[in-house]
Amino acid sequence: MRKIIGIGETVFDIIFKNEQPISGRPGGSVYNALISLGRAGLEPIFISEIGADRIGNVITECLKENNVNTEYIRSCGGKSPLALAFLDEKQNADYLFYKDYSSDRLDFVTPIIDEDDIVVIGSYYAINPVLREKITDLLEFAKTRKAIIYYDLNYRKSHAHESRFLMPNILENFEYADIIKGSDEDFVNIYEEEGAQLIYKEHVEFYCKNFLYTQGADGLTAFSAGREKKYAANKITPVSTVGAGDNFNAGIIYGLCKYDIHREDLCNGTIPSKTWDKIIQCAIDFSSFACTTLENYISKEYADEYNKKIDKELEEEQK
Repeated sequence: MRKIIGIGETVFDIIFKNEQPISGRPGGSVYNALISLGRAGLEPIFISEIGADRIGNVITECLKENNVNTEYIRSCGGKSPLALAFLDEKQNADYLFYKDYSSDRLDFVTPIIDEDDIVVIGSYYAINPVLREKITDLLEFAKTRKAIIYYDLNYRKSHAHESRFLMPNILENFEYADIIKGSDEDFVNIYEEEGAQLIYKEHVEFYCKNFLYTQGADGLTAFSAGREKKYAANKITPVSTVGAGDNFNAGIIYGLCKYDIHREDLCNGTIPSKTWDKIIQCAIDFSSFACTTLENYISKEYADEYNKKIDKELEEEQK
């Protein structure tokens, strides 16, 4: 089985509605994606750090219970970070973060990475100057090993004022990436610009041909080596959009594995249009399900049913 290796922060998400807490559970951008992938049977590896406290134990146990390898998680002392998510009338979240980590962080032994493994990075964690050297070491190794590198910007409004300072790290991640995903809000926060074609042509295409520009309920536009296609979102009544983008990422990675996509396919632009459609539908489905629950991930039951559905489709295609 090819390996999926994610690196990112862990937090404990507390969701508020009408200023009252309604849910609490472990989270983090890459964390959420890996939990969903673990539930889907792909046994991902997570590189991260946790606080030396009860919340840190909860975070680790949640990973283990959901088939995520915790060998590369380090306890760094201090308290585990909290993320407070305040839902508006459309169930979209505005965040406050509370952290207590020291600046001397993220010491880890790099996992074995082989050709066509998938390395997942994203959020501020992937561009944090304090962690930059260690992140680039991992990306450089992944690149030399010919792994697929998936980068989700997930760039919060709270960091909009830092975009010029952080731009070299963002662009360096663009250079490493084989797939870049970003929302319309991400690019407003970074460039004060929006629009799928404009963002792709002006800011992304030079670095990476495979680009996913998401717009929440308005769907997404996918670019790949001369191909451009708009996709509609599933029609749902959202309960919470916390984790929606993370599960979109999980769905893309799930699709890459299920449809046996190799890095060479991504680099050469040889993935058939119908296959891209199937991969992106996985992402839309995972993201949609996450929006119908207060969990940050797809459920185990949904993952089991989805696996059966995709496996059946693949069997029928081979007949």
